[in-house]
Amino acid sequence: MSSPTRTRPSSSSSSTTSETLTQLIPGLPNDLGALILSFIPYSHHARLKLTCKPWRLFFSSKSLICLRSRNPKSRSHLLCIFPGDPSIASPYLFDPHCLAWCPLPPLPPDPHVYGLCNFTSISIGPHLYVLGGSHFDARSFPLDRPSPSSSTFRFDFFTNRWDRLAPMISPRGSFACAVVPHPDQILVAGGGSRHTMFGAAGSKMSSVERYDIKKDEWVALDGLPRFRAGCVGFLVGSGEQREFLVMGGYGQSRSISGVFPVDEYYRDAVVLELNVHDGCGGGKWREVGNMWQEGERRRLGKTVVVEDDDAGGVPMIFMFDENDIFRYDIACNRWEKESSVPRNSPSSSVPGFFVLDGELHVMTLLNGHDSPETRMLWPLKKAGSLFIQIYNPRRKTWRSLTTKPPFSDPLDFRNAVMCTIRL
Repeated sequence: MSSPTRTRPSSSSSSTTSETLTQLIPGLPNDLGALILSFIPYSHHARLKLTCKPWRLFFSSKSLICLRSRNPKSRSHLLCIFPGDPSIASPYLFDPHCLAWCPLPPLPPDPHVYGLCNFTSISIGPHLYVLGGSHFDARSFPLDRPSPSSSTFRFDFFTNRWDRLAPMISPRGSFACAVVPHPDQILVAGGGSRHTMFGAAGSKMSSVERYDIKKDEWVALDGLPRFRAGCVGFLVGSGEQREFLVMGGYGQSRSISGVFPVDEYYRDAVVLELNVHDGCGGGKWREVGNMWQEGERRRLGKTVVVEDDDAGGVPMIFMFDENDIFRYDIACNRWEKESSVPRNSPSSSVPGFFVLDGELHVMTLLNGHDSPETRMLWPLKKAGSLFIQIYNPRRKTWRSLTTKPPFSDPLDFRNAVMCTIRL
């Protein structure tokens, strides 16, 4: 990035000094200096802004994001963690290659609502989205019942701020969501709002919507065959052969002893054929049957997708369930065991599960006393540390790393929301 300089025509030495002070790297043209600095991992930018004024301006400029987008090798694949209500607890970016954390500004607060949870976060280019969720409204009654939210926020890394976008047609939380690139659109399906104590007491819905990013507009699509909340969604296929796959979730509930409601989880999946010429809409849903038999498992575990450009748009879908990783066979509509984590998680701990750079990450909070990792990190243990086991599905290998998170309270992966972004 080229910075303006102040010069005095009567003094050549003053001009030279001014140019030196405004150079990003002394002795190099600013274009070359900007290219060199653009390869520094994004998670370190906040600290480097304090070096000098030219660096502060450069690391806060649009030129930096543009340079990194044009050079794939300079981009970082980061994890974004929302530890709680994003209007209260700031989200953080985590770079596992550098073991570095970078805070993001919290969402704009609303004086009437609080306790946002069950929302979905996704990324498209240099933008981060927060969609829907469940929150408490001080103007509603009873106060202990959450209401679904229709809000849509976008964090712009160019401006470093959150912007409020057009709200969804139907408020929802715990819903399936997928990104449709080219054109840039977002699909949401199902969802509802859950009670904080009795999960089955929440609402469920079957509506489906599509968001057009360029138009900032939500459009209703053909609804799901039945109510489905707590489900997940993925985009399958490429070009004109794209489909929206929605699996798992719950829609019905039964009572134990006529008092305690319990969710009845689905074992099947449904698929929406996307019509590219009709703005990725206009298709019909079809059911693909049960993904497992009665007694194999009760519900769908945490799922992630690994994009595979060499497989013709067919992604690799993985599920983490009780210390085991399963791979979904789309052709057979079945889950097959892929691997098991080398170190099992405590029975009282719920791990986080995400994918970065084509590798599966299982993140747990360290609370053991006998493990080598804990003994080596004794100074960090009091503040809490995260143990990450990383699986490469192509090489069939495991590795691990440990990091100290910046959060004041231990992460609860049952409520934390996570997504990834490339910057």
